[in-house]
Order: sequence, then structure tokens, then C-alpha cells
Amino acid sequence: MTAREPFPSGPTIDPRSTAPTRTVRFDDTGWHTYGPSVSPDGSAFAYIVDDGTGYPRAAQRSLSVDGVGDLRWVRLRANGPVRRVVHSTDGRWLAIEIAPSGGEHHQVWVVTTDPEDDTAFRVGTTRPDGRSFRTVTLVGWDTDWVLLTATDSDGTAHSLRVHPGTSTTMTLDVRVGGALIDSWKGATLVRVGPRGYRDMLLIRRRVDTAEGEITMTPLLPNDPGSVTDHGYILDQGFDHSSLVFVGPPQDAQRDLDSVQALVISDFDAKFPRLLGVEVAEHGVRFRVLAQRGDIGIDEFAVSNDQSTVAMLWNVRGRSELQVLTLPDQTLHEPIPLPGDVASDLSISAAGTLVAVTVSSPQHSPLVHLVNTATREVFAVRDDVVAGSGSSSALRPELVEFSARDGMPLSGWLFRAKRDRGSPPAPALLYFHGGPEAQTRPDYHFLFGPLVDAGITVFAPNVRGSSGYGRLFSHADDRYGRYAGIDDAADCAEYLVSQGIADGDSLYCSGRSYGGYLTLACLTFHPDMFAAGIAICGMSDLESFFRNTEPWIAVAAYTKYGHPESDRELLADLSPIHRIADVRAPLLVVHGAHDTNVPVSESQQMVDELRARGATAEMLLFNDEGHEIVKRHNQQQLTEAVAGWILEHPRRPGAAR
Repeated sequence: MTAREPFPSGPTIDPRSTAPTRTVRFDDTGWHTYGPSVSPDGSAFAYIVDDGTGYPRAAQRSLSVDGVGDLRWVRLRANGPVRRVVHSTDGRWLAIEIAPSGGEHHQVWVVTTDPEDDTAFRVGTTRPDGRSFRTVTLVGWDTDWVLLTATDSDGTAHSLRVHPGTSTTMTLDVRVGGALIDSWKGATLVRVGPRGYRDMLLIRRRVDTAEGEITMTPLLPNDPGSVTDHGYILDQGFDHSSLVFVGPPQDAQRDLDSVQALVISDFDAKFPRLLGVEVAEHGVRFRVLAQRGDIGIDEFAVSNDQSTVAMLWNVRGRSELQVLTLPDQTLHEPIPLPGDVASDLSISAAGTLVAVTVSSPQHSPLVHLVNTATREVFAVRDDVVAGSGSSSALRPELVEFSARDGMPLSGWLFRAKRDRGSPPAPALLYFHGGPEAQTRPDYHFLFGPLVDAGITVFAPNVRGSSGYGRLFSHADDRYGRYAGIDDAADCAEYLVSQGIADGDSLYCSGRSYGGYLTLACLTFHPDMFAAGIAICGMSDLESFFRNTEPWIAVAAYTKYGHPESDRELLADLSPIHRIADVRAPLLVVHGAHDTNVPVSESQQMVDELRARGATAEMLLFNDEGHEIVKRHNQQQLTEAVAGWILEHPRRPGAAR
């Protein structure tokens, strides 16, 4: 399959702007590959390829005893970055989620896996009444039916089961704030609740009753602040044997109409665990299948024959791959991976082959294949140049310290080379998004070139980050935001106290929530930073809630506060209302198609600062959304960040 779509023109700088750029080494010419999906029979796999020439796109490869076959591009009638690819249960179809023009209103297309058939179907486009959905996300497959979550403009989520050949659509569930997780043989898992408070429901449709009765059962008891995000419905097979409850209570006592599922949840725990759940007529029971002390599980994949569960653990930021076999529930020794961070698990029907994305600070994302029997790991290299785009000497250090209130903090330190006796290099604090994300030792296009340009980068995990337990992830909710902002200042003070940074040459940057935290740093701690670069950040939490997508707003109330009941809090936490305190020059960066954090959040900050005579510039990418994904745009962003730092070498008012 082949296709190349023309893509829009690249980034633009506001016509009034003089945002500086500085040439930095950005030798990122290799391919990045990620998001693999193994065909059920293990004879092929599909994945996402970023070859550096445009948006990332989908491709297919065959697998045999002779190795990996030639790459075939998947052809779609839509232009934008591919977000996900998944094989159907029978292996005949491939579903692809794409973000047209890099925006946040996604589409799902389905193609056959036949290399001679270029037919593509777009699925899940409209409601039964003919109105279009706002965005559609790919969930997976139920036999040869594709599973989708389609969201209305008002935020109502429709869980759909769509047949690609006939376009027949079944609605499994409709609710605000819902998300389809899995569906199999009349049983459906739906995630409900806002960020940080997510539960899982099992919905069953009784086809043996005249009315088609629907039952809804919570999978786990109420535990406020716990998160149950990922799930998989087990097929009990013809003998109705239990994969979750082996031994007492005996299978003879079980309800043969029960439904079993695997879920990741931190219910009644500090870290996420793998739980097996059984829902029967007499009630719900669950069992812990995998847990490992003070670390959590990131994701899992189950083979179609249900013999093998592949799991990825988060071990202080680094990944470990481990296999659990069923029904004996044996946990095998972790399989070593040739990189620090792994994601995007996919597994063959018999559990003999696992595909996974692996990356490190020195290595761009690369798909690897794992033989679960021999424990051998193979990199799918082809034209991929592992290590491109990053300094080969990039070796981050994990540093740990305490915030002013005693909260333990940590982060990854990327030191710029300095001659012995030289003063510290300029130091950039770079905050991740979320805030329920985590900075990990994986690949980031910015860090290597910045370090090579003589800029030290510290990527902290302030309170609110994931990976450190549920209490830490909730520590910045609502009024905890003040402490989260102070964490940023404490990170800066730590760098200075350790001689890593000069107090007059500290900078801050980040994307999404990290962009908000950058603006908060410059307003809550205005005398601490020499300059800031805010990427797609919120400047006014009240206008953010008014203008973002409805489903994003509803999900975010628990994190930031409610626009009505917490109006004073949102106003006080909004950098735009403290703009008179800004001392440092500010560069804001945004994608024109971003509707998660609308472009107006950046523009209003620049306009207000300019009206006050302050230094503020805006870099706008007119072919991107909430993420900057095109390689040449990433290069311009990197040059702009380095240039902004080097053009403002010292804190305003600092002695020279």
C-alpha cells in the first residue's frame, strides 16, 4: 500500500514577533516506529512510522521464519498523524485512528489487511439522527466488529460497535464522561468518572428477554480517589472454567453465566495492580493477580487463547516486561529490554509473540518483537536509525530531594558538558503535561539538542505526577495547586543549591499542563527565572473551561476546580490575573488546531504582556494541534527554545 498526502505549510511566527531562533544540532533523520499491533496468527504486524517527511502514518509488515517482510504503507483518504492501529480478532481488518491536520477531532478508518486491496472505510461518523460526532477514538475489536467511543459536541460519549463491511452500528452505552474499554459476546466494560476518580462498569444486555434487559454492575467497591482505567473481558469458553479463581471456591459453585475480566486499578492500594474480577448473579468478587511492592503496572495485553498476559511495570520510571501465564497464574521472570521505557503492548493469539515500543534518552522509539518462549528480543530496524536526534552521550541522572513541606520530589537531570572550573551552564526546568503524566528516561526530541547546545535540562516530577502512588497524584488537586507551583520553585532552588545551576540563569518550559506551570512560575515566582517558554499552556483557567472541549472540561473539574463553585480559586490560580508581576521574557508556542487548550490561551497572555511593554512573542504552528508531531516543526521548536534561552542569558535585574 502506498500513499503520500500533501501537508500544509509549516510553522509561522506571529507577524509582530521577533522570536529568535538559534541553529542547534538536530540530526533527527532516522525513522521513529511505535504503536505496533501483531496480527492474531503472528504472520504480520502493523505499526506507526514517522519517517521525518510529514505526519506519522501507518504501515504493515509480514513476519515469517525468514524474518520481517517489506514495508507497505497504509492508504487513507485523510491527512494527519496516525494515533493508533489495531488488528481485528480474525486478522482480516486493520482499524486506524487519525487526527486530521494534527487536530483533536479524530477519525477512525478501517482497511483490509490484503496488500492488493486499498479500500478504506471511515466508521463511526454520525449519530442515528444524522448529526456528526465531534471526535471518534479507536478502542479495539469484538470479533470482526470495531469498537469506538464517539463523542458529541456537548460531551456525551457513545460506546459503539460497528461492522466495517456493512456499516451496521450497535450502541452499547451512552453517558457523559464515559469511555468504552472492551466488549465481548454481549458484555461491555465502560469507564466512568472524571480524572483521578475513574471506575469501571460491566454492562450486560440480556438477549433472552423480550425487552432486551440491560444490567449495569460496578466492577469494584467504591474507593474515592482510585483509578480503574484499563480492562479486558475474558472468554470463558465452552467449559466455563475460571481463569481468575483457581482452587477454592470450586468451579462447581460458580454461576455459569458469570463474566470475568482483568483490570488495572489502584483500588485499595497505593499503586496500580492487575486484578481479576468475576461478576455473577450472586455478586462481584475479585482477586489480585499481580502486584509488586512500591511500583505499579502501566499496561497489559492478553492473548486471544487467554494463555498469556504480557505486562509492563513502571520501576521508578523505567519499564520491565513480565509474562503471567493462565490458568496457573504463574508470574515469570522479567524479560530484559534493550531500552529504558516501553509501551504499546500487543500480543499474538497464542501468546508466543509480543510487540512493544522501546525508547531511551539516546534512542528514538523503535518497535521490538519478543518471543515469549525463548525470551529473545528483536529490533525491527529496516531504515530506522536508533539513536538519531539525540546526543549519544545523553545519560540522565535520577535525582531525589524534598519540597519545602517535606514532600519527596524527583526528576531526571541531563547535564550539559562544562570544562572543569567553568560556571554552571544555563539550566532549563522542563515540566511534563497532565499533570497525571510522568517524566521518564525515554526519548524527547528537545533534550539532546539542548544539552549539545550547552543547556542543562532538568525534567522534574512535581506533585500530581503519576508513577509515585495515588496520594502523590492527588496532592495537587484543587487547592493543592499552590503547593504544586511551589514545587517548581523548589526544583529551581535545588539546582542552585547543588551547584548545578546559576541562580541568574534559570529557565522554565513545558507543554500543556507544563505550559501552565511555566506561566505560573513566571507569575508566582517572578524573580526566579531568566525567561520562559510555554507550549500550549493555559493562562486563564476560567477561559480554558469556557473554550475547551466539553468532555475535557467535565473531566478536569476534579483536578483544577469547578468554574462555578471554585470560581475564586480558578481566578487566583490563573497566571493572567498576576500578569503585572511578570519580569522575565516569555515565548509562547501553540498549534493552530489545538482545541484541548485553545490558541486563545497563549494569544491573550502575549497581548496582555505586550500592552504592558513586556517582552512576549508567539510561535504558531499552523499544521499542528495539542502536540507538535512533525519533525521539521520539532526542529524549529527546538531552535526557538535554545535561541530564547541564549538570547536572554541572565535574569532581568541580575548583576552582570
